[in-house]
Amino acid sequence: MPSIAIATALSLSINIAEAKDYLLVGAKPNKLMVIDTEAMKVSKEIVIKDGAPMPNNIVPSKDGKRAFVLINKMEEIAEIDLKTGSEIKRIKLSTEDVRTKGLFGLDVSPDDSTLVVYKSSVKILPGEFQGLPTKIAFYDTKTGKLKYEAEAPRQITLLVYSKDGSKVYGLGRALHIFDAKTGKKIGEHKTQDWGKKNFNPVDILAVWSQFEQSGVMVTPYYTTRSDMDSKDPKAFWTGILTLDLESGDFKMREIENTDVFYFSTAVNPVNKNIGYSAYNQLTKMDLAAGKPLKRIELDHSYYAVNVSSDGKKVFIGGALGDIAVYDADSLDRLGTIYLPDGANMSLTPMRMVQH
Repeated sequence: MPSIAIATALSLSINIAEAKDYLLVGAKPNKLMVIDTEAMKVSKEIVIKDGAPMPNNIVPSKDGKRAFVLINKMEEIAEIDLKTGSEIKRIKLSTEDVRTKGLFGLDVSPDDSTLVVYKSSVKILPGEFQGLPTKIAFYDTKTGKLKYEAEAPRQITLLVYSKDGSKVYGLGRALHIFDAKTGKKIGEHKTQDWGKKNFNPVDILAVWSQFEQSGVMVTPYYTTRSDMDSKDPKAFWTGILTLDLESGDFKMREIENTDVFYFSTAVNPVNKNIGYSAYNQLTKMDLAAGKPLKRIELDHSYYAVNVSSDGKKVFIGGALGDIAVYDADSLDRLGTIYLPDGANMSLTPMRMVQH
């Protein structure tokens, strides 16, 4: 028996050692790209039928074998087998008389059994669209059938499960907390109306889901000092909002005076005190100390950022058809991954799986 246990443990350790990082990115009009980060090239180009004009969000299953892709004008979700590239099933959000958009809020539960979607709907009437309550809806990943849904606040852009699967966080004008078993709101963290002394309400652009590596939902925010002249550049501040999906620890920390703008941020999975933000510049930040460590200029705009499992590489993409790779410590450029035919990634996130 001991020899069997040792063999099993050895096999498991070998499998873990052999597991590689693969990036998942979408490209216009209807493609899902699987990228071998070690070889630094596209290993699979998957064309999704009726997926245009672009994949709006990508959610990998926790086992790394499938991906749920929001497509077809944000009205359908295709489940894709990442090994074969074939479509497993499709969830249609709209009906004949109700048009529903998934927007960007989409996540799968830690046990891969349930897909949660933020739904914004209108009823189609003769000559008008009638706005309906926004909802979070929970779908069975095996059958694609709706399990239950509940009304939710408007303007939510991100949905994220807690690590234990008991809660769903929705980021909008506040960080809303929902019971994952019922969909009902059970709490919130103040964001826009945070009430921080000598600061005005914050502005948050959060449409990129890139938390699977670190287990930390993170996004930049922007604010101004209310006790300073609005014409003074030092009155403008960039901060980083973080939510630890295991502990529930929530923080909003100012990092630097605003002189550049960031679209998205990712946390290093090995050292969660380190974050990376990107747009026209790539910045490495000490989140615990609340300060930037290093910044470099980029050759063009990049919207999305993610970090390798070992914490050694930073990948930035979105906007155009190339992904830049940087050393996570020095920010030295290591290379570029080009998508076939210069395919445009636009707003789609960069998600990471291991297998």
